[in-house]
Amino acid sequence: MTTMTIQVPEALEKEHDETIRLIAAKLYEAGKLTLGQAAEMCGMKKWDFPEILVKFNVDYFQYTSEDLINELK
Repeated sequence: MTTMTIQVPEALEKEHDETIRLIAAKLYEAGKLTLGQAAEMCGMKKWDFPEILVKFNVDYFQYTSEDLINELK
């Protein structure tokens, strides 16, 4: 992984871990990270990360209805 530095408001600095988890969950939701990459970003195991997705209302399965129909064919 690469290290990035971002500037955030001081209010978020106090919630560092929570902010990282939110960013990772949203990047997973956008399809920019795999589940494993998002978990690694948070220093977690892959099988523990779905708990974070639930917390931020992010679907574990990133399939559209079209994807599901194509998979069933």
